[in-house]
Amino acid sequence: MDTLRAAISKVPAVTAGFWLIKILATTLGETGGDTLSMTYDLGYLVSSAIFVVPLLVLIALQIRARAFNPWLYWATILASTMAGTTIADFADRSLGIGYLGGMTILLALVLLSLLIWRLAMGTIGVESVVSPKAELFYWVTITLSQTLGTALGDWAADDAGLGYLGGALVFGGALVLLVALYRFTAVSRVTLFWAAFILTRPLGATVGDFLDKPLAKGGLDLSRPAATLVLGLTIVVLVALLPQQAGSHPSRETPAGA
Repeated sequence: MDTLRAAISKVPAVTAGFWLIKILATTLGETGGDTLSMTYDLGYLVSSAIFVVPLLVLIALQIRARAFNPWLYWATILASTMAGTTIADFADRSLGIGYLGGMTILLALVLLSLLIWRLAMGTIGVESVVSPKAELFYWVTITLSQTLGTALGDWAADDAGLGYLGGALVFGGALVLLVALYRFTAVSRVTLFWAAFILTRPLGATVGDFLDKPLAKGGLDLSRPAATLVLGLTIVVLVALLPQQAGSHPSRETPAGA
């Protein structure tokens, strides 16, 4: 008899496929957010309001769902990354606090969210996300991390002078380092997961900006709507083809003597 019983969560197992789709989703978040706020000239505040509404609806549906649904999960991720793009741009640019100011505030909010989650639930490991309360903490933290990643990517590309391609290389290198730490050290897997989750966002942000920003600013000047459509179709294909299964966690109930 197993000493632990497995319980199914409504978030996917963390696999190579998960990270591939996540990076593409964050890139789409940048091009999609910029499409609404810049290409269609709706502005950051209006665009944020447009994205936040479906995000809240999708989070509610995700929490109410009885089982893991990959389409619902990734739709919620996409909504969070597009909302994160326009919210960060609104804070950094419209409110005038700058990339560093926005990045500092958002980093504090992410850490605060993780701390409250840890104190309330005893763990911030994604394998424990099986209750509505844990799911709410999960999605709040994810949305904040998506917003932080946008500000971090913009800061690296502009204020730090790395440019879009340079920023993408730096964040890509940081993710390679995290993989090495995962493979060859005993560093907390939970810490590495959240570090990777946050860093995939600025990677996607800088890649997205590299694709659609003007040539004079170091981009390829591709069409934002076209890039968003291609990325979206690629994600749909990957979600359909790659194995998608719920993560599992040890049950709180442990047999006597275990």
